[in-house]
Formats: sequence, C-alpha cells, structure tokens
Amino acid sequence: MSTDPSEIDRLREQLHHHNYRYYALDDPQIPDAEYDRLLRRLQDLETQHPELITPDSPSQRVGSPPLDAFTKVTHQLPMLSLGNAFSDQEVADFDQRIRELLDKVDDIEYACEPKLDGIAVSLLYEQGLLVLGATRGDGVSGEDITQNVKTIGSIPLKLSEKNYPDRLEVRGEIYMTKRGFERLNQTAAEKGEKTFVNPRNAAAGSLRQLDSRITATRSLEMCAYSVGVVAGGKLPQRHTDVLKQLSQWGFRINSEMQALTGVAACQDYYRQLSQKRNHLPYEIDGIVYKVNQLDLQDQLGFISRAPRWAVARKFPAQEEITQLLGIEFQVGRTGAVTPVARLKPVFVGGVTVSNATLHNEDEIRRLDVRVGDSVIIRRAGDVIPQIVSVIENRRPAGTKETVFPSQCPVCPSPIVQVPGEAVKRCSGGLICTAQIKEAIKHFASRKAMDIDGLGDKLVEQLVDKQLISRVLDLYHLEIDAVSALERMGKKSASNLLEAIDASKKTTLNRFIYSLGIREVGEATARNLAQHYGSLETLMTADHDSLLEVNDVGPVVAGFILDFFAQDNNRQLIAAMQAAGIHWPDSAVAQNAAPLVGLTYVLTGSLETLTRDQAKQQLQSLGASVTNSVSTKTDYLVAGPGAGAKLQKAQDLGIAIVDEEALIQLFKQQGTYQ
Repeated sequence: MSTDPSEIDRLREQLHHHNYRYYALDDPQIPDAEYDRLLRRLQDLETQHPELITPDSPSQRVGSPPLDAFTKVTHQLPMLSLGNAFSDQEVADFDQRIRELLDKVDDIEYACEPKLDGIAVSLLYEQGLLVLGATRGDGVSGEDITQNVKTIGSIPLKLSEKNYPDRLEVRGEIYMTKRGFERLNQTAAEKGEKTFVNPRNAAAGSLRQLDSRITATRSLEMCAYSVGVVAGGKLPQRHTDVLKQLSQWGFRINSEMQALTGVAACQDYYRQLSQKRNHLPYEIDGIVYKVNQLDLQDQLGFISRAPRWAVARKFPAQEEITQLLGIEFQVGRTGAVTPVARLKPVFVGGVTVSNATLHNEDEIRRLDVRVGDSVIIRRAGDVIPQIVSVIENRRPAGTKETVFPSQCPVCPSPIVQVPGEAVKRCSGGLICTAQIKEAIKHFASRKAMDIDGLGDKLVEQLVDKQLISRVLDLYHLEIDAVSALERMGKKSASNLLEAIDASKKTTLNRFIYSLGIREVGEATARNLAQHYGSLETLMTADHDSLLEVNDVGPVVAGFILDFFAQDNNRQLIAAMQAAGIHWPDSAVAQNAAPLVGLTYVLTGSLETLTRDQAKQQLQSLGASVTNSVSTKTDYLVAGPGAGAKLQKAQDLGIAIVDEEALIQLFKQQGTYQ
C-alpha cells in the first residue's frame, strides 16, 4: 500500500503548530484526544515507511521550544514523555514486551499512579535547598520559573531531615484543584476577563506569569512522581520506595499510588480509578504504569522519545471536537429558558453525545457560538456535556450570531430577566404548557387553593392523560374521566371533585398566592390583599403604588406588573371567576393592619398556638415574620427551648415577648380564636 509523502508532511506541520499552541502559548486549539490521533497516524505512517522519518519529526521529539520570555534551562537528563495505551489489550501488549525484553516468565511488579492533568516541572535541590525550578519545555530545555514555584505551598523550599543527596532533581506535576479552577474562572468572569477552558490550561497560564505575585494568588499544587539527577547520595531501588522517601523529605505524593504485581491487577486498578475519577479533587486523564524495580528500568532503557519501562493508560477523552448543528431553547418547569446545542454525534467521556448545554445568554455571548461552528465539548463522568470553546479558524463563511428569543418558544409570553441574574424565564407560568404541572401543583397546594386530595402524582396523571392543560380545567373535570385514572374509583373521584368545588370559596390573599407570580410568596400575597382590598385594584396598580406595599421592592413590583399586563393571564383569571371562584374583598391595609412595618421572629416551642398559626395571625395584622434575628427585628417571640436567637436578641437589645403576651395582642386586635 503506497503512502502519500505529502500526508506525512501535513501531519508534521499540524503537530508542530499544535505543540507550539499548547506548550509555548498555553492556548491549545484542539483537545488532547485529537492531538493523540494525529500523532498516532504519523507514527503508523512512519512505521510503514521508516525511510521517510526525519530528525525534526514530532514523533522524534517530546514537545516544542519554549518562549524567550523566561531564561532557558537545559535539562541534564531529558524529561521524556510516555507512550500511550488506549485499551486493556494495549496494556497487555506492553506487559508482554516487558517480560520478553527481560526474559522473565513471572509477573512484573508495577508502580501504578494517577496521571495528573497538569504541567510537568523539574525542581533542583543543592544541599537540601531549592535552587531551580524549570518547565519541561521540549524535554531537552525548558524555562526557569524558580520564583513562581517558590510561591506554591506544596513545594518545599528546604528538604526535611538530613539524609538527602547533595544534588537532587525532583520531577512532578503542578496542577490546579477543581475548586481552585472554579474560583479562578468565577473571579475572571466577574471582572469581565477571559476564563480558562480547563484546570490544566489554568495551571499553565498561572506558572508562566512573569509576575510571581500573580502566581501566588492561584490555587496550585505540586505532586512528585520521579527523580532525575541524583549526586552525592543514594535512593531506594524501587520506584514506590523512592516516592515514599520524597514524601519524608517534604514532597506531596499521590495517595492513590499502589505497587501491584501482574497485568490483571493493573487492569483492576484502572477500573477502580475510573470509578473514583470524578470524585477526586483534581483532574486526571489516565494511569501511569512503571516497572517498579529501578535495576529493571535500567535494563529496559529508552526508545527515541519515551522509556520502555513505562506507559500511560489513557481514560476515554473528556474533550472532543464536533460540529454544532443547531440551537434549541428549552423551557423548564420553573420557566427557566435554557439553550441546548444539537451536535453531530461524537464519542466523548465514554458515551456518544449529541446534545450539550449552553447554560444561558451570557454563555452564548462569551463563546460567540454559532450554528455550523466546530466546537470543543467536554463531558466529565455524569456531568451534563457542555461546549467549552469554539474553533474560530474552522468557522464556515456566512454564519450568523445566535440571538436569544424575546418570547417563550412554548407560549407567546415575554421572556424576562431579573437584573443581576443570568437566567431568563418565561413569564407565562399559568398558561405555559412547559410549566403547567408545577403551576397546577402550586395552585392546589395547602397555602394556595387548598384542594384536598390533589397531590403531585394525581396532577401528573391528569396532565399526562390530557384531562387538564391549565388550572381552569380543574373546575370542569367530569367524574367518569377522573374515576378511570389509576388508583381512582367513583368514591375517590367524587371526593376530589367535591374538594375542587369547595376550593371555589377562598380568600383574596390565597388566590393571589395561587397564581404563582414570581417572588410573590404567602406573606407578600397577604400584604397585597391587605393593601389593595380587591383583585381589580391590584390588577390596575402602577409601579409606584406597588412599592408602597410592605415587602414589595422594585424587582417584585416588576414581576407583578408583567404578570397582570399579559392578556392571557387576565383572561384566565376572568374565566376562573366565571367558573365560580370567589372571595370577600378585604379591608384596606390602613384599617386592618396595625402591625405594618413591624418585624417578628418566632423561636422555641409554642404551647397554645402552632408556629404556623402564630405566623399567620401576625401576618394578618400586617407584620413581617422572618427566620433570623437582625437589627431590623422589632420583636422576638420566645418559647421554651429558645437558644441562639434569644441570645442574639438580648445582645441587640430587641424586645422579647412570650406566647401569652402574643395571645393577648391577638385578643386585643380581635384575631384570636
């Protein structure tokens, strides 16, 4: 089979380019999985045609040259990379080669360690003191980053104990914890700065800061995994024992490290770490297997770019490239509108992925993602796949910016957004079919219309069987249809319909609460009812008028105005009133709410009233009832067993009353029953 030399040249150019982006600029354009595929293709072609191998081929090198921004450092011993294995069979083949080269029949002992997804570094110690820190660079020379590594707490500046060699080179991986990565990106996003794609990128960018004070602010760690130069001293003859010795000198080593005998034990270790991977506080992308006996390592030696005695078993790629075929906007049960990317199916993270979340409008703008783009997606374990970046130099001509809709894609209601929140929501709670189950459950709940017997599962049955599609339909249910439902007979159906009919007689505050207006809870609904006295007055209130209501601020006022401004909502309310839902109008607030402006907190046990009864009666008199004591609290009602809240109220000088005093207050106001 003939090979086109131009394909080899093309692969070399691509790999040189991506090496430069990855090692020199810390700005990779492709995920590791695609780089591995390109390299393996080149290696396969060169194996078939060794006469075409050139000294500068990426298959003969470790990385790419560093930038000149730091002083160059030549490694006394090259920092070589590892060969990769992507299956159990390839690991078994590796083990067989080892035993054949050593002419051994017995199982080999291997040192097994997680392969941290970070940046390889070399640390040189002379007489126990750190004198040089360097990046791996191209494996032959790297960059002097001594001042930066000194800022990392897990790197000892002076070795512990006294039995260390005169000159010792320790090699390890500098990485960023998952939590540190999340904090770094959150801070960058808040400042409007560019965020990092993954923790490895963040670690690389942090290490290559010319100002070491910036590096000091990053959550970097270092884990030792081997030694290089050793002079004026001796080390143990097993790799795992060397690492234990490094631990005694003050280095962090990986707690998951094990010495295992035989390839079967190595395969089991891989499966165990695969299960633990997503629960570790740091990212790993595979397992490293090393022959544990150092004398055997010496016998095995090296090939051009890697030791014969070690291999990296890679996990399924967590990042891959695919094409964005479309973007759909889905409405969740709470009205949140989420953009979902439809992708050309790709195998990543162990599964085939065809959808990924885009989170919100801010994320779409940050990525500038467009239909037709080539995108990098990431899937870690059970985490929902997400697009992490766009490969802009592959963008087709004629793509258009993605525009977030202004109207709900399910119903005609406007999409609204609270200032300061990233999520946008459909405002049509009662009429939006995407939200209908939750809207009906809320409408029927005890503190709303209080429809006895209409639980969550029954609501779902009624909607799924298409017996109801909005709250109004509850008042038009027929007994034959209801009794045909699972676990419902004539008697149960009759009881349910009687409870629905009984709910028609309610109160204004319950009805307002049942509408599910965003941020209008039980207390706010009561305050609105007391302030306006009738639903008609509330529905015609303006923004300034709403701000006069206790507990209603600009955001809540906006939600109320948006809700009643929609014709669909007004028509539904009129239809519910026509179906028989009614209530007595309330007295306006100034006549019926003597406690308006006062804030109460309840703590301890109440012996005559329930906590709920006390809260409702206080709210009926216009008071606010909160859960925590603060300088805004006016009264603390303390019963037996009161603890920290009582102490805080005493410290703040807040008035403290007992249950008896509270009952006397209710009697004076005529609300005690």
